[in-house]
Amino acid sequence: MSGADQDWEEQSPERLYVITGGRSGASGHTTSLDLVTLIVSKAGPKPGMQPEQASIMRLCHSPLSVAELSAYLQLPVSVVTVLLGDLLADGRVVARAPVPPAQLPDRALIEAVIHGLQKL
Repeated sequence: MSGADQDWEEQSPERLYVITGGRSGASGHTTSLDLVTLIVSKAGPKPGMQPEQASIMRLCHSPLSVAELSAYLQLPVSVVTVLLGDLLADGRVVARAPVPPAQLPDRALIEAVIHGLQKL
């Protein structure tokens, strides 16, 4: 088998169908997952777990975004979200919003502080 044939099989629609059980959406969870949602595993993989889910459990000891997981696993985001949905429903991982960017203080306050410092 050539390398090109092997690459096609790794990303074949049939393989992705098997990984997700034919589902296009996750069942049993209400958390919406987007590309920047952070995922953290609560424990390590359990015996008999689907290999892709076990990989997610190993990778997520520290927070990773859905986009990062998709890249590391070399799977489409849609497939990763289905797998994450199952893990969320089982309570094996936690999803949390990314850290919001810091909000800057009011411009007038900054200008007042600058003027105050200049008078020193």
